[in-house]
Formats: sequence, C-alpha cells, structure tokens
Amino acid sequence: MSAPIVITNVSLYGDTPSDIVIVDGQISSLTAADVPADARTMDGSGLVALPGLVDLHTHLREPGREDAETIETGSRSAARGGFTAVHAMANTTPTADTAGVVELVASRGREVGLVDVYPVGAVTVGLNGTQLSEMGAMANSRAQVRVFSDDGKCVHDPLLMRRALEYVKTFDGVIAQHAQEPRLTEGSQMHEGLVSAELGLAGWPAVAEESIIARDVLLAEHVGSRVHICHLSTAGSVDIVRWAKARGIQVTAEAMPHHLLLTDESARGYDPRFKVNPPLRTQEDVDALRAGLEDGTIDIVATDHAPHPDEDKDCEWGAAAFGMIGLETALGIVQKTMVDTGRLTWRDVARILSETPASIGRDEAHGRPLAVGEPANITLVDPAAAWTVDPAGTDSRSNNSPFGGIELPGRAVATFLRGTPTYLDDRFTALTEGAPA
Repeated sequence: MSAPIVITNVSLYGDTPSDIVIVDGQISSLTAADVPADARTMDGSGLVALPGLVDLHTHLREPGREDAETIETGSRSAARGGFTAVHAMANTTPTADTAGVVELVASRGREVGLVDVYPVGAVTVGLNGTQLSEMGAMANSRAQVRVFSDDGKCVHDPLLMRRALEYVKTFDGVIAQHAQEPRLTEGSQMHEGLVSAELGLAGWPAVAEESIIARDVLLAEHVGSRVHICHLSTAGSVDIVRWAKARGIQVTAEAMPHHLLLTDESARGYDPRFKVNPPLRTQEDVDALRAGLEDGTIDIVATDHAPHPDEDKDCEWGAAAFGMIGLETALGIVQKTMVDTGRLTWRDVARILSETPASIGRDEAHGRPLAVGEPANITLVDPAAAWTVDPAGTDSRSNNSPFGGIELPGRAVATFLRGTPTYLDDRFTALTEGAPA
C-alpha cells in the first residue's frame, strides 16, 4: 500500500469542506484531527472530491490495434481524466468474444494498474450478428464479464437480440445496444437534415436509432431482462426511453459528451474529427439530451473514447473513420453543459459519472460513497480551472479530438485508485517525491 495521505479542506461532492484521510487504500477518516505521523498532506482548498469516475464505454483497441491505443496509454489517459475504472469495448482484433480474450484484457489492465479495466464481451461471434458468443463462459471467467455489446455494430436481428437478453438474464448481465438499423444507414455520413443536404453528404436519419431502441425496450420487457442503450443521440430516443421507464422496463441509457455540446453544424468544414457514430445531431437534439440527463431519463454520461491513428482521420470525410477521443475532456464538458448551466450539481455528477455506471456494470468496487471504510477511489476536481484543449497534449496514443482550441471549465487534478495516486497535476508534484504538497 502507498503511504498515508491527508487531503485537507476539500469539498465532498461540492458541499461543505472536509478532510479525507487515506490509509491502506481506504478512507480511514473524514477529519484530520488524528493522522498517521508519516502521512503526506495535500491542500484541497477550492477542490471538489468525487468518487472515482467510471466509464462504461471505452475503446482501448488492444489487442490488435495498438497503433491507435494500448491498454497502457488508454489507462493513462483515463486516469488523467479522473477515471478509476473503464469498460473496454469488444471490437478488438481478435474480438473479445471468448473467455481467453476477455481474461487477457483484464490481466493486462491489472498489469498496468492505473485504472480497473473491465472487459465488455461481444454479443455475437466476431461481431458478425449471426451467432451468439459464449457469454456464459465470459461471465464465469476470471474477468467476470457482465456487460455485453457489439458496439460499432447493431445486433439487428430481433430473434438474436431476444436470445441474448434471455442469456444474460441468467447471470444478471446487460446487453449494451448500438442502436443503428443498418438498412437505414447504408452509406450514411452525417445526420440527415438541412446541413447534410447543403453539404452533399448522405444523411443518417434519426429513425435508424429510434426504431431499434423502441424494438429493444419492448424485447427487454417481454423477456424481463436489462438493456442498456449506448450513445443515445436524438430527441426521439429520449422520448422512447422516458416512455419505457415510465412503463417499468429495465432500460438504462447513456449520452456522450460530444452529443451534449456539438451539433451537425460542426461538419460544415468537412473536418473528419467531427465524424462520429452516431452522428452529431441538431441543436434540438442537444437540448433534449441535456433535459433527459437532468430529469434522469438518461442515466449516465460515457465517453465512447474512440482513438484512431492519424492516417484514419487525416483524409477526406468519406474515407475517414468514425469516432473521437474523449477521456480527458468528458468531465470539463459535463461541467460546461450541465453544472455551470445549473442543470446538475456535483452530487449529480458523481451519480452520472461514477455511481450509476458502476451499478449498471455491476462494478462493486467503484461508485462507492466517499465515506469511512470505503475504498479510496477518488477524483479531485478543480472547478475553477479554465483550460484550452490541445489534442497533441493528450496521454492517449491518438489525437483525434474535435475539441482542439475549445476552452473548457474544470478538470481532474488528482486521481486515486485504492489510495494510490494514478494522476497528479503539477501542483501536487511534491507528493510523488514524498514531501508535503
């Protein structure tokens, strides 16, 4: 275990300032009146303490695409963004559709040790949408997978989706659906609307997402199983999820930071950094997502961190890969769009970025309250820190961020995984050298 640490005068959940004493990887006290003699001290004045952030939707690319990201570089980027746990999506090479592959991913995450890496298992073999994977074997493996997704592709066959929902119900798993009807999006390049028509790019209709969500919540109700909607992006999708929840269906949904901030107007420069799946939508959709997150219809924010090498983005729009990185900008965007606008409090941020994603993923070690006896998985946020995004300065191996040059409020300044600092900004450099910070 690392040496004891005392964080003084820090605001727990944005409320009254307190102290946090960390001993042997746990929160041992919330007062600095009695601290170990060898404790190192951090001044938390002006900072907000949150439970370590949990990302339910991360692409780490390893194994197979280490040119874009590795578990090590992705973990480093996650820790810098305030995350203590990430769920690594299954679209690797080979696909994470067997116990052997998910165990490899989990093992590599433990070796790196910067965040807890939870593998997401594929729903179908090779993400091919025709044969269910061995989900039970992955669930019973050492990785204990509980989230399954073909993300990047939709489980479009309704019978296969029904069987998948029935399968995971037996071990309290969840299917995380990439809602995209493939026949409605063949060749699509961006949101279908006025901007796509003016730019001459094939449109991606909102109904392609909404029709799958409507089908799947009804299937989940029929089976009595859990379904999670990945990267919900349209106003209609929010309405469907709201209806399903009112009906008592076990559905959860996530929004992405880029869908909370950017619109399809960003595509006017044909800059492939703004090309993402599902596409950036209209301002009306952005407003609906923010309202859905505020009223609880949308349960969490996830990043869909999707790193790509330069050659996959430094090309014309039509040839460019879909996706953007987002681990280090997620917290700032949530503050900008939801906290600074008065829609959410910092306690709400703890819920949507830590507690609920951990609950959906059945991650019992994360999303825990900042209380005595709990694991010291902690993120310290400086809400007054204004910073300009520099994609070249990320800890990710890739730099395909659409937020370059944008000023964001607030950022993580320290991250602790079971009491061990995994990221410290420059103000706390002394802590790594064993001196008071």
